[in-house]
Amino acid sequence: MSSLPPAAFPPALGVDLSPGRRPALVMVDLVRAYFDPGSPLCLPTDDVLGSAARVLSAARRSAVPVLHTRVAYDSGGADGGVFLRKLPALEGFAGGGPLAEIMEVVAPVDGEPVVVKQYASAFFGTSLASTLMSLGVDTLVVAGVSTSGCVRATAVDALQHGLVPVVVRDAVADRASGPHEANLYDLQAKYAQVVSEDEALTYLGSCG
Repeated sequence: MSSLPPAAFPPALGVDLSPGRRPALVMVDLVRAYFDPGSPLCLPTDDVLGSAARVLSAARRSAVPVLHTRVAYDSGGADGGVFLRKLPALEGFAGGGPLAEIMEVVAPVDGEPVVVKQYASAFFGTSLASTLMSLGVDTLVVAGVSTSGCVRATAVDALQHGLVPVVVRDAVADRASGPHEANLYDLQAKYAQVVSEDEALTYLGSCG
C-alpha cells in the first residue's frame, strides 16, 4: 500500500457549512502575551492584528455581537490545573498583569463582554454558551490565537453547541506555519467553515 508524501494532505472529508443570519464574533486571546517579544508565547509576527481589527470593525458596523476572551489565573495558578502544569509558559497569566491585557487595536468597547477563561476553549467553564444562546446566535465567527490551540478548541466546541463555526483564515495565527495550516485544513475538513478575510467582511456586512 502506497503512502502519501509527508507534506501532503488527504482528500477533504466534509462539506461546506452555510453560515446563518444571526452571527456573533469572538476575538480569542488577542492579548499582549502573544505579541510581546519578552513573552515565551510570542508569535513570530503581529500581522494577525490588522486582519482581526478589520473583522472587528465590520462586525461593529453591522451591530453583530462581539465578545472577547482572555486567560487569567489566580496568583498561585491553582485554577490552571493540569493545563498549567503541561504549559508552564501560561504562568504569565497568573495574578493578572500586562501580559493578560487585550491589545489596544482590538480592545473591547462598552457592551462587548470579556470572557475570562482558564483553558483552551472559550466555552469550557465560562458563560459563553449561555450568552450566545440568550442572543439567539446561530453562527460564531472566530478570530484570534492560536490556530492550533484556543482557536481550534473554541471552533470545535462551537460546533458541539449547535453553532456554525466560521474561522477567518487571515485573522488567526500560530507560532509556526505548519500547525497553522494543518489545523485550518482539519477544521475545514471536519468542524468549521474556514474563510478568507474578504469573505468574512462580506458576510458580516450582509448581516447588518
